This record gives sequence, C-alpha cells and structure tokens, in this order.
Amino acid sequence: MKLGFDAKRAFLNNTGLGNYSRWLLKVLVQQHPENEYLLYTPREKFNSRLDFLAPYNNVKTVSPTGKLFTSWWRSKGMVKNLKSDGIEIYHGLSHELPFGIAKKGIKTVVTVHDLIFMRFPQFYGAVNRAIYTLKLKYACRVADKIIALSERTKADLVELLGIAPEKISVIYQGCDAAFKTVCTPEEKQAIAKKYNLPSEFILNVGTIEERKNLWVLIRALTFHNDMRLVVIGRQTAYTAEIKKHMSKFQLNNQVMFLNNVDFADLPAIYQLARLFIYPSRYEGFGIPILEALNSGTPVIAATGSCLEEAGGPGSLYVGLDNHIQLAETIHLAMTNIDLRKTMIAKGHEYALNFEDDKLAAEMINLYKNLNDA
Repeated sequence: MKLGFDAKRAFLNNTGLGNYSRWLLKVLVQQHPENEYLLYTPREKFNSRLDFLAPYNNVKTVSPTGKLFTSWWRSKGMVKNLKSDGIEIYHGLSHELPFGIAKKGIKTVVTVHDLIFMRFPQFYGAVNRAIYTLKLKYACRVADKIIALSERTKADLVELLGIAPEKISVIYQGCDAAFKTVCTPEEKQAIAKKYNLPSEFILNVGTIEERKNLWVLIRALTFHNDMRLVVIGRQTAYTAEIKKHMSKFQLNNQVMFLNNVDFADLPAIYQLARLFIYPSRYEGFGIPILEALNSGTPVIAATGSCLEEAGGPGSLYVGLDNHIQLAETIHLAMTNIDLRKTMIAKGHEYALNFEDDKLAAEMINLYKNLNDA
C-alpha cells in the first residue's frame, strides 16, 4: 500500500501529538516495510527523534515548494500532491484532514486523541475552540474511518459529535521502547546527579496546567512532610498559582520543578521514582502512565476519564479532588511492600497489551480492510 501521513507534528512537536506521530510512524515502518510511507509536512526541520527513518528507502518526505502559504498547503493545497503521488490511504494523525480530499477518491483515516476542548471549554480561547471544532467536525464527517485513542474518547465522539460507533475503532498508543529498558545503577546515578534529584521521591510528568490537577497532589503533600515531589513538564501561568499555594503551606523545599528534561533521561528518572502520580482531570489516554508501568514504577491516578484504561487493574485510583484519599493512598503504596510488588508485576503484565507489534498489526489491518472495501 502507498500510505500518506500528516507529519507536521512528527517534525515540529516534541511533546504529546509529536510523540504519537513519531511512535506510529516508527512501528509501522519497522514492522511493515512492505508498504510505502509518504510524510507530508509544511516544513521539514531536523529532529533527531526521527533518525529511525534513515535506513528505510520506502519512506519519503513531501513539503511545499515555497515557504509562503504553508498553512494553506497543509489544510488544502497538499490534496493535489496526494493525488499526484498516488496515495491510496491518507492518515491525519491529529484531528484533521485537508479540505477537499473527499472529492479526490483518496480513502482517509483520522486519529482523534481527545475532546478536551469540548469537555473543558473554559481552558481554551473562543477562537481556538471554533477552529478546533470546525476542523474536527469536517474530518470526522469525511473520514472513512476514525481512530480513537481510548474507549473514553470513542464515547465522547458518539456523545458530543453524534458519530456512529461503528465508524470508530479504538487503537491504543504505545510508548517509546526506551522505557522498557532497565537502566544500570551507574546510569541512574548519573541522571540523579545531573538533575540533583532527591534520594527518594514521587514523580509527576506533564504540562503544568489547571486541567492536569497538580494542586490536589500538592495538597496531599501537606500530610507527608518528609516526602519529595519531582514535577517534569512545561510551565504555564498556572505554575505561579501552584507555587503561591506551596509557599502558603510551606512546601517549597518538598517540590522540585524540572523543565526541558532530555527525553533520553526520562526512563532513568521514572525508574528512580518510588511512585508515579497522575491526578489529571481529563485525558485522551495518558501515555505517561504507560511509561511508568514499563519503567516498573507503581502508579496512582485519578478516576473520571480514561486513566483506568492506561493504568490497568494493578494501579490505584483516587477521586479527582480528594487530597485526603490521595495522601492515604500514597502512604499505602509507599509502605506496603507486598502491595508495591504486586503493583509493579501487574503493571508490567498490563503493559504487554500495548506492545508495538500488536498495535502496528491492528493499524495495518484497518488500512487493509479500508483499502479492500
């Protein structure tokens, strides 16, 4: 098959949507080299995380010839390229498809990560919400198949946009293989020294924004005066509010914020952590949880969205704003040795559901069935 992909974020975004794009391209190219893969991006920028593409002759990058009107090219102009390149199936990897593609006889797939902007509109500007809604509704209407990253996102698509359930397939995202490799004691010691990490700490990874609900974790720390917390993620205006609360409760010495952590260092940090805590109000899937499970780090997460899908039956779950319950659960997971061993073992077992070969096969079968229809 000759497959085309929206590769903008694979080249230009080093966080969530970019990680998904690179992960999917990597597993497809490596597991199924029998296909041709054309990557469409408005701008080709060097990204070392795409080095895995170098050995493959069946991968080609396509960009507009000029530097002007690149946004127009991605939203509509590339359709001409897709047609002339003979693309059989085009996959929009982040909620959108180019306008006019439905008229060209090219079969289409779109991945929908989440509908957070509809569930929590207060966290988005009116203009951005309008643009997101326009693009998503169009993509879902014209796509031959929609991929949701969780059962929760599938349910949201049905409820909020009226999409027929049979049009939606749930195919989960895996995580980078680096998190499945056990770091040596020397490697972990070097990373601990590099970032001046505490000897014992709990970990939280994700953009520091209101939806991620870091505040409930900060409040839980007031019951653990000797506990250190390491927070890794891009800081936003909400960070100032968090730090204000930390000062009020005299927690400044218990919390460490790390920004711009090298991706290659993350597995060791996960493995050094005693617990991984993810109290987010809402997620499309929650890939940091899967990273923690593969790292052998016990997980505590919040109920209410899809985090149970990511964490499985071996993780522990607490109410969204129940800082007392969270504090008690932290104490339990830190002190009960048998429980910790069970959580780690069940976490590794559950993570096998997200192995690359399994997920790549699900995606290729979807493409084949669509191509044969």
